[in-house]
Amino acid sequence: MTEFETFDMPDTLPLLPVRDMVMYPSVILPLFVGRDMSINAVEKSLSKDRLIIVTAQKDLTDEDPLPERIYSVGVVSQIMRMLRLPDGRVKVLIQGIKKARILEYVQETPTFLVRVEAIEEPLITEITLEIEALMRYVKEEMEKVVSMGRMVPPDILMVLDTIDEPGKLADIAAANLALAVDKAQEVLEIVDPVERLKKLSEILGKEIELLNMQAKILSQAKDEMSKTQREYFLREQMKAIRSELGEGDERSEEIDDLRKKIKKAKMPKDVEKETLKQLERLDMMHPDAIESTMLRTYIDWIIELPWSKSTKDNIDIKLAKKTLDEDHYDLEKVKERILEFLSVIKLKGELKGPILCLVGPPGVGKTSLGKSIAKALGRKFSRISLGGMKDEAEIRGHRRTYVGSMPGRIIQNLKQAGTNNPVFMMDEIDKIGNDFRGDPSSALLEVLDPEQNYAFSDHYLNIPFDLSKVMFITTANRVDTIPSALKDRMETIYIPGYTGKEKVAIAKKYLIPKQLDENGLKDGMLHIADHAVEKIVEEYTREAGLRNLEREVAAVARKVAKKVAEGDKRKVVITTKNLHNYLGIAKYLPETGMEFDTVGVASGLAWTEAGGEVLYIEAMCRKGKKDLLTLTGSMGDVMKESAQAALTYIKSKAEILGISEDVFDTLEAHIHVPQGAIPKDGPSAGITMAVALISALSNRPLNRKIAMTGEITLTGRVLPIGGLKEKTLAALRANMEKVLIPDENKRELSEIPDYVKRKIKFLPVKNMDDVVRILFGG
Repeated sequence: MTEFETFDMPDTLPLLPVRDMVMYPSVILPLFVGRDMSINAVEKSLSKDRLIIVTAQKDLTDEDPLPERIYSVGVVSQIMRMLRLPDGRVKVLIQGIKKARILEYVQETPTFLVRVEAIEEPLITEITLEIEALMRYVKEEMEKVVSMGRMVPPDILMVLDTIDEPGKLADIAAANLALAVDKAQEVLEIVDPVERLKKLSEILGKEIELLNMQAKILSQAKDEMSKTQREYFLREQMKAIRSELGEGDERSEEIDDLRKKIKKAKMPKDVEKETLKQLERLDMMHPDAIESTMLRTYIDWIIELPWSKSTKDNIDIKLAKKTLDEDHYDLEKVKERILEFLSVIKLKGELKGPILCLVGPPGVGKTSLGKSIAKALGRKFSRISLGGMKDEAEIRGHRRTYVGSMPGRIIQNLKQAGTNNPVFMMDEIDKIGNDFRGDPSSALLEVLDPEQNYAFSDHYLNIPFDLSKVMFITTANRVDTIPSALKDRMETIYIPGYTGKEKVAIAKKYLIPKQLDENGLKDGMLHIADHAVEKIVEEYTREAGLRNLEREVAAVARKVAKKVAEGDKRKVVITTKNLHNYLGIAKYLPETGMEFDTVGVASGLAWTEAGGEVLYIEAMCRKGKKDLLTLTGSMGDVMKESAQAALTYIKSKAEILGISEDVFDTLEAHIHVPQGAIPKDGPSAGITMAVALISALSNRPLNRKIAMTGEITLTGRVLPIGGLKEKTLAALRANMEKVLIPDENKRELSEIPDYVKRKIKFLPVKNMDDVVRILFGG
């Protein structure tokens, strides 16, 4: 090699960029050249003086590196041999001569030509004790590396023993250690031979520490390593090998992909920190471990939640009013409250206020109101049903200690909605149960409390999620079964049942066109007359809402669709005369009331979840056991107590009522409410039972056209009741002329439709004296 020590180096040389290795002076290496630019560089060199500068490129994956992606320090080398291979590649044997620095790129195509200058190293004139010690240390450490199984050519130790120059020793040792490109380049660029030797000694020290640790791990694990552990260890070794070769594996790519998704999700800092911590745990686990699958699922859940995704509110109050009017008939009071709610959100810019609870009979449009609110806000709509829910985990989720655990319904629906501010409807909140698995209503206290739900913690996630942007709306059929603490967090909006007139209007405007469309009928194929719709309402449905009415209209539409499908395309007109041909005989007889005034029979009004009903309460008295009061008709406890209170009141007012006190010595009274198979309860039948008893005891008939409702006390006071509108509509259906109502309910008459008030006269009463005066005179 001494012939190259004083050679004349040209100013311009072809450049050969190489990957995966760094060339050193005094080293002979075989290279496989496959890129066009590299083959052109070899041919250019062979055509002149066989000299070429070999330099490492920074990015191993770069097939066509630019000048700035190539290291500026390389080694001027001589091509000793060249062999063309059948696949088009060229194999060359090159020998490193001298280090040089690239000053300028003279040409870039078809190959790189660069202007270079030689890098002169300081001349070592004397081998000091320090240098001698360094050289001996490097040689000994190389022996250790070879003895510990490192893949190093075995004859390299003999070569190193013959070298007495520090620089050459460092270069040849570094070239045979298979260092990473960046570390090898760092050694090459050190000009001072002694400093280069020191750097190499540091690298060797670290390498031996790693090999010692590896040997220790092998020694400890050798006796107890199972098949799974051995596979894991081999995978880790493969991982390390691929890392050295610059190749990734599927597991690493998966972890990197999850890490990118975590960053992209824009979670709160504490949540992101916890998620990355769990990701590191996953990276350390064996892929086949059960816990690995569970942890991967957990991380997927966190990533897919809408931490920062939200829809922008576009609140136009006029448009919202138009949307509500298009989707819902009447309900003006309810619509007004919803518009007020939206107006506050628009002005304040945030949603932090009462949770709306829509209360009303089935089928009055509670759920569709929620959809209309979402439509008006421009938000996603999500819904869950709470009916029959008994497990607290349905709300809060299962803890991850259980196999098959998953988040609660709140988190699940937010993931499906894809935004953190949907309109979230919880149906049937009055039908939540509880058992040994917990109380879901208690879990809902946190969800529906604006002061707490900004940090809702699901048991599965175990990290806080902000629910304060979610607009929660709940629905119920009745209020009394909702737990008081839950009720306190909500603002109740009552949606009463529809009158017959309102149902006809809704059927014409919404239900009939909808069913024509759903059953494939075009305009002009079916027409249902107004009187026919009225008959469907009165004789084929008995409800406060509209579901059965829509079913009956759908039944008519299906039968007409069948005729059209059979080829009969004539227009069908449904009237009261031919309605039975499509729906069969009437399911309900009209509430015509009693045919004549009867002693001991009073017309009471009751409220059910399906609306109002007229109850004819019957009373009969005879001689028998003293103070015997028999109650039949599936009465509840409250109703029985009202009957007892009524009897006590009558006894105390016997003289005023014209009843002989002697009668009570042998009085045996019996009160019966027809339809005994249906359970009945509530205080509002108090005055009705009292009136029926007075009529039976005094033998005076009651006016069948007068209905009544109200709770009675022992002193005869008449207390207010609920469901006045529904009860009034029942009285209208039964052709009542007058209705007795508690005086304190008088303020609710403003909500009764005008056409009802024109047909029925309302008589407010404060006590039983007023009731007796109206019904019996005096």
